[in-house]
Amino acid sequence: MQHKNSYILSAINTINTEVEGLKSLIDFFDDSYVKSVELILKCKGRVILSGMGKSGHIANKISATLASTGTPAFFIHPAEASHGDLGMITENDVVILLSNSGDTKELKDIIYYCKRFSIPIIGIIRKRDSELGNSSTIALTIPAIPEANNINAPTTSTTMMLALGDCLAVSLIEARGFNAQNFGTFHPGGKLGSAFLKTGDIMRKDSLIPIVKTSALMTEVLIEMTSKHLGCTAVVDDNDDLVGIITDGDLRRNLSQNFLNNLAQNIMTKNPQVISKDTLAIEALGLMNKKSITSIFVSQNNKIIGVLHIHDCLKAGI
Repeated sequence: MQHKNSYILSAINTINTEVEGLKSLIDFFDDSYVKSVELILKCKGRVILSGMGKSGHIANKISATLASTGTPAFFIHPAEASHGDLGMITENDVVILLSNSGDTKELKDIIYYCKRFSIPIIGIIRKRDSELGNSSTIALTIPAIPEANNINAPTTSTTMMLALGDCLAVSLIEARGFNAQNFGTFHPGGKLGSAFLKTGDIMRKDSLIPIVKTSALMTEVLIEMTSKHLGCTAVVDDNDDLVGIITDGDLRRNLSQNFLNNLAQNIMTKNPQVISKDTLAIEALGLMNKKSITSIFVSQNNKIIGVLHIHDCLKAGI
């Protein structure tokens, strides 16, 4: 039992130490941070990140966050940079280098290359008086909060670097006016992508849309509904404007001996629920659930341009 308690105490101490590190960043932001954001905003190329070891893993994550939120960025491994990948860095780029000590020898070739071609460097370091600190165009020196262990393995420092990278990304998101639709463009796969799909992306179009005229006999209506397999049909007037909808429920409610000779306009439900092609598909799904319907028509200027079935949403992973 004593061992179990010590494990929990160790975990709590780790969290407390790392929280202390994160809190210390609140008083960290100054003109250097502002200049870093402005430098990246003015960048005509890409943001190149690099670091060795644990700092490299954090740099890789920051590059992925930037790239997915409107700032073109990628990671270069410092060892690979020394063997040809320096050619991936151009004079229009901004380089962000991460190093706990600031004296990581593997970063020297990148530093010298950037100095040679006047490529700006943002250094994220823990020790200001270091080679990277002295070589950086802008040095972001994180507070020297102790690591969360007695062997000085990167824990608190990497947590702080990761948080600082997130801060840069969010500041850039807000400065660029990057929105949810932009974000969805960079995340077409998985749940993130499906969350930003628009109705127009997955709706059924053209010959797949069930449509009849107001003057259509119910025999025609039944054929249209049966052939399109949606359990409903739109009803339009002579100008092709949407005026109603006929569903399976409407059919059941209006069964009579003269049913097949009746007209669509006498059976239809007027003023049906519609959405636009720019409506998020997830919103359309929510609306269908709320209204207890399985299909909804998509209109533009009162003209039918598509129809969305609840199964279309499910197939898209929504």
